Amino acid sequence: MPRLIVIGDVHGCSRELDALLERLGVARDDRVVFVGDLVAKGPDTRLVLETVRRIGAEVTLGNHEKRLLDARDARREGRPLPRLDPTHARLLDELSDEDWAQLEAMPLWLDVDARVRVVHAGIVPGVPMPDQDPRHLITLRSISDTGEPSNKWGPPWAARYRGPPHIVFGHNARKDPQLHPDATGIDTGCVYGGALTALVVPLGSAPPEPALRLDVLVAEQARRAYADYGGPLLNR
Repeated sequence: MPRLIVIGDVHGCSRELDALLERLGVARDDRVVFVGDLVAKGPDTRLVLETVRRIGAEVTLGNHEKRLLDARDARREGRPLPRLDPTHARLLDELSDEDWAQLEAMPLWLDVDARVRVVHAGIVPGVPMPDQDPRHLITLRSISDTGEPSNKWGPPWAARYRGPPHIVFGHNARKDPQLHPDATGIDTGCVYGGALTALVVPLGSAPPEPALRLDVLVAEQARRAYADYGGPLLNR
């Protein structure tokens, strides 16, 4: 049976991605989607981009892809560059035309079907998708008790969301996946020494209820920490 495979934030961790894909045994009729942030922080961004192209996977835009695109455009136009860490700065000179085209083609969200939507960070519940602020789609973490969306730690937006569709997202790195009634967070901090996690369900099906959802998650442990998280991964 064809499967939907959604993979969390890779951040250049090509060895872990290759090992996860081998464990999953990806077949031609599987649909593979990444939540974004393929790039930066980790050691092998270009290898990751090449692998994603080779398997014909789809990718939603992450905040780190957006940062690279903004920096490239600023440099072309002679404007000040946004703040970059050393890995972003190197990639500005290392990415090929094919790599840049791949980043440019990434949508802000992807509806697999009426049951499942993939977005990098999150959505503001109750706001139609065409009216969502693009910044929230790639940076949202929480919504305050007064309803203010934020990229800071706080009450998770996904706890307030009710589907359909079920939303699969990344961005908010935690030790364990986030299992909400109608949303699943699969950024488990591979680049920080955590794991690279995939959600795997039959194509055309939504993820099961939270009590059963761990059964459809597959994780590949990081070989080591490639970037500093500023402390241990926690379930915030």
